[in-house]
Amino acid sequence: QIQYSIPAGIQSAQHPHPGQRHGGTYRDAYLPDNAEGRHVASLLRRAFDARLVFTVGMSRTTGLDNQVTWNDIHHKTSTYGSPFGYPDPTYLARVRGELKDKGIE
Repeated sequence: QIQYSIPAGIQSAQHPHPGQRHGGTYRDAYLPDNAEGRHVASLLRRAFDARLVFTVGMSRTTGLDNQVTWNDIHHKTSTYGSPFGYPDPTYLARVRGELKDKGIE
């Protein structure tokens, strides 16, 4: 399990509206507990440290602007069912491709 906690704050120069407030978020994500899952976890950590996992923009869930949102690196946020959960036999390959597109491999 990966736990992300991003506090609300003030947007900086690399955000869409510098000086304006942005909402925060708390997200849980899940990976399988195997060698490939642990490798993807390490890649996601590198992407997070490089500030690539989240961005500030309009929330697709709430429609609110100036929110911390996912930045086109898909995460599984449920351990079962739904498009956001398992089983999904191609997820790890897809997320590795998304990370590679952002320079993380």
